[in-house]
Amino acid sequence: MSVTAPLGFTAAGLTAGLKPSGTKDLSLVVNNGPDTAVAAVYTSNRCKANPVLWSQKASANGQARAVVLNSGGANCYTGVFGYETTMLTAQTTAELLTDSGTDTPADDILVCSTGLIGVGGQDFRDSIVNNLAPLVAAADTSVEAGQSAAEAIMTTDTVAKTASRTGSSGFTIGGMAKGAGMLAPGLATMLVVITTDAKLDQTVLDQALRASTSQSFDRLDTDGCMSTNDTVILMSSGAHDAAVDADEFTTLLRELCLDLMHQLHVDAEGAHHDIAITTRGAASETDAVEVSRSVARSALFKAAIFGEDPNWGRVVAQVGTTSADFDPTLIDVAINGVQVCTASGPDEDPANVTFERTVDVTIDLHAGDDTATVWTSDLTHDYVEENSAYSS
Repeated sequence: MSVTAPLGFTAAGLTAGLKPSGTKDLSLVVNNGPDTAVAAVYTSNRCKANPVLWSQKASANGQARAVVLNSGGANCYTGVFGYETTMLTAQTTAELLTDSGTDTPADDILVCSTGLIGVGGQDFRDSIVNNLAPLVAAADTSVEAGQSAAEAIMTTDTVAKTASRTGSSGFTIGGMAKGAGMLAPGLATMLVVITTDAKLDQTVLDQALRASTSQSFDRLDTDGCMSTNDTVILMSSGAHDAAVDADEFTTLLRELCLDLMHQLHVDAEGAHHDIAITTRGAASETDAVEVSRSVARSALFKAAIFGEDPNWGRVVAQVGTTSADFDPTLIDVAINGVQVCTASGPDEDPANVTFERTVDVTIDLHAGDDTATVWTSDLTHDYVEENSAYSS
């Protein structure tokens, strides 16, 4: 189940001609209420795409009726024309929803785009705007509609990513995500839309979303590259009548975000190994995240894992580049359960390490009680080949 799982939401996806492949590339999620609360987090990249610039302003009041998403072009660094395209997309969608009986201002429409930076000319605009009417008309509550919406935001993804959770009182959370490259976000990861029928104050939604993204999408770092378009949107229809416990909602939202994050992780471009780097014994959670992320971004470490070489020296060396609190003589490293390094020296024979698709690296700093995991991928020939020809 996807974004149509909660009560009050419709969705659609169709082919607008934005992608040479001829596959679906225009997506819509509509919140039919009665509430229209929204929380959103966006890329911390200072170079932001036009849809991010628009949506940041539009979502600032905590209300949103719908989100329009496209693949096949990022509409980033396309000048004033590109920003006007985003604005026209919102205005046209708002008019269509108003005509269908739901009074909707343009700034209640969020917009997301994904694809090649610099794409967003007249053909791009026409392909989106001219297909908004059939897109709105196609929106419904079916499972198929939610799946279609998820498929339409795919770029280099090999599968659509969807998830849902149900709370004890019957409320539902649904979500869809896209992303296979440029997965090194701050507060978001590529494009994610989450819906819920839980009736919660917008402030609670915002707190829950930020708590959830910080422990899920923020810790996926497959290639160290942050997109200009990253967006995570959480919309609430409030259509579920029963009371909702905010703590339970946050727990389930975090589970759903982790579910989607892991789907993104295993579909990372060109990856042969899905790596989890856990730092424990840290003086703070911040230290643990910094150490794990530093190792995750090491090209030498990632190349070693691709070659199935348990070179723990590359892990220890990378830990030393951080500002974390630790004694350089007391670092422990285990790879797939084999204690290859103890107290910053050799321990078990690295030849005992067995490699499969999943690789677990554990670092113990012996400096405190905090733990954090960052997920990454190996550096492969396939990744280099795919990204060397991305725009050709």
